[in-house]
Amino acid sequence: MDISVVIPLLNEQESLIELHDWIAKVMQSNRFSYEIIFIDDGSTDASWTTIETLAQQDPNVKGIRLLKNFGKSQALHAGFAKAEGDVVITMDGDLQDNPEEIPSLYNKIMQEHFDLVSGWKKKRYDNKFTKNLPSKLFNWAARKTSGVKLNDFNCGLKAYSNTVVKNIDVNGEMHRYIPVLAKNAGFTNIGEQVVQHQAGKYGETKFGMERFINGFLDLITIWFISRFGKRPMHLFGALGVIMFAIGFAFSTYLGIDKAFFHQSGRLITQRPQFYIALATMIIGSQFFIAGFLGEIILRSRQDKKRYLIKDELNFSSN
Repeated sequence: MDISVVIPLLNEQESLIELHDWIAKVMQSNRFSYEIIFIDDGSTDASWTTIETLAQQDPNVKGIRLLKNFGKSQALHAGFAKAEGDVVITMDGDLQDNPEEIPSLYNKIMQEHFDLVSGWKKKRYDNKFTKNLPSKLFNWAARKTSGVKLNDFNCGLKAYSNTVVKNIDVNGEMHRYIPVLAKNAGFTNIGEQVVQHQAGKYGETKFGMERFINGFLDLITIWFISRFGKRPMHLFGALGVIMFAIGFAFSTYLGIDKAFFHQSGRLITQRPQFYIALATMIIGSQFFIAGFLGEIILRSRQDKKRYLIKDELNFSSN
């Protein structure tokens, strides 16, 4: 199979038929063999009913219905697990991504041998102050932190080789950082393509300013995981050594000063240096404990399902 189109969605019943017809037209005109995987992430409207209808009419349509709203990352993970195409295309279900971009994205993977190609919505139709400016700041911080030189980490329109999606673990809210996850997994041939952005046709945006706050917090998380995820003791142990050394230095100073210079002076416990030494040595010990616990958890953790599937459509049983 040439292409798997993976579409996570939440309450997009108004756009699904139009999106399906548009994708199918592009695929058929380019003679691609394909599948369209809709992942219903706990919609409360008639999205799943629409997907069932499409699946009955078109055997290329497949559906996954999560038991509840688990989040976009979990929806993508479920779609990636089922995708069979040589190239996997992800796009949003709100018609803001243009299916006409699919052939060129496919060619970049198959002919130019990229591992991953991310869309760049260079010209956007979002509100400049509520989305564009925070997005630019967010993308700048992501580039500096991760070393992945992309202009638009948030673009949902991306293309992957099948090998990439089968070897990365998308969890939590890390869908924004799939290129970083791919780089950390060893897939370094990452490209970018300018794509057309379209204004939303139906409904209202489901993302507010909190998306960018969460994005920056996730950026800190993925930076930590990238640098110290497999060796937490290297970070916490180093901090523990520094803090303990500071406390030990103050303790040594107080002991020498008391023993040789201020034998009849005030008590050590009345001096502020005593509390600095005590606090830093305790904090240093806690950092050590955190490092040890991190190492223990890392070595004893077991894989656990992060989402539950309620229904599936048109998938062959293995």
